[in-house]
This record gives sequence, C-alpha cells and structure tokens, in this order.
Amino acid sequence: MSQLELACEAEISTRHLSFVETGRSRPSREMLLRLAERLEVPLRERNLLLLAAGYAPLFPERALADPALEAARKAVDLVLAGHQPYPALAIDRRWTLVASNNAVPRLLAGVDPALLTPPVNVLRLSLHPAGLAPRIANFTEWRAHLLARLRRDIDISADPVLIALLDELRSYPSAGSGASTASAGEHELAGVVVPFRLTTEGGILSFFSTTTIFGTPLDVTLSELALESFFPADAETAERLLRGAG
Repeated sequence: MSQLELACEAEISTRHLSFVETGRSRPSREMLLRLAERLEVPLRERNLLLLAAGYAPLFPERALADPALEAARKAVDLVLAGHQPYPALAIDRRWTLVASNNAVPRLLAGVDPALLTPPVNVLRLSLHPAGLAPRIANFTEWRAHLLARLRRDIDISADPVLIALLDELRSYPSAGSGASTASAGEHELAGVVVPFRLTTEGGILSFFSTTTIFGTPLDVTLSELALESFFPADAETAERLLRGAG
C-alpha cells in the first residue's frame, strides 16, 4: 500500500503521514488507531503500537472462560453444535484447539494419543506422521494449503511460535498420497476450493471447509478466534455422516 493510498484511506495529507512515518510528527492516539484500522493491523498488534507511542493499550485480552465473554462463548457453542453431524471446531491464533463438536472425535481413529493431549495443535494433528497424515488421501494438496495459511498468519503477526511451528511441520517426512480420484460431486468443486479427503474404514470422506470469525471484535481473544466448519463435498459423504450420527 503506497503512502498516497494510505493517506487517502485515512483522510489525511500525504505530508502529515510522511512526518508521522519519519518521526518528525508524533501521532495522536486517534491517528494511530485510524491508520491501524486502514492497514488491518490485528488488535494484539494495535495494543503494541499504542504502547510504542506512549499510550495505554485499548483492547482487553480475556480468557474465553471470562464471564464477560459468556455471550460469545455461547455463540461458539451454538455454531459448533448446530453444524452436526458435520465436523466443526474452534481454534485460536496459534491453531490450538479451543472447542469442537461431537463429529470431530469420530474422525480421529488411529491418531497417536500424545497428539490429542491438550493443548492440541490442529496443524500438528493434521500433518504429523502419527496423526491424520497417513489417512489424508490428497495429502500433498492439503499440506500445501495448510502451510500457505500458516505462512499468511506469520506474514501478519511475525509470531515466533508460529514460525517454529512452520519449521516443525516442514520437517515431517512425506506421508499419505499426493492425489486421489475425486467423486462425481467433487468435480463441481474443482478450481474453487481445496477439498479435505480422509480415508476411513468405510471409504473416503470428502469435505470442503469454511472459516467464521467475529465481525466486530473489541477483545483480543475474540479477534483471534476462528471457527472451522467442514461440509460434505459429495452426496456419499453426507449420507455416511448422517447415518453415522444416527
């Protein structure tokens, strides 16, 4: 984003923005928040930005169990429960499992129990050789998708924990297979979404996923919470999940 583009977005002069950038002008608290909003800076980093400028942090960070977040916590539970019999889970900024619905454990057969000991990292669970990796039919494709998402998170946050996680995931030996035959229903998804194809005793379950976030969070914890919902990518998967839930 050029200086001119940011100045226009923030409705200030390029001269003033240049003075702020080079340290010739000390920005007000309101100016910092306006620039951070236009640059889509995460709330956690907005607090650091305010501190660096000598202002108090604005956005609180509470545990999800905090009474102040009870309404949000109930909303998460409603979304997860309402998505059954299809799997859905909630993760934090470091891909740690926060909550899941009853459909998720049924997909984890054969996973090393050590990977299911809290805190559970869903990326490690997916790509570890003792995790889901050997059962992911399109492992190469799914691995590339997950690593790309992790790299985007690192680009935004520069979080050293995520950087170490990326190095760890890259060090895992190859597992699973690079490609598999798609079902008739999946052909409609070609070039649109990356499917998740999991081999089970009854055959391959095929999913595509969506990510839901809070639209207007003012709490750091809520701003970093994401709900991953998996939908059946073909009629066979939908039928088997409905039958299994029954």
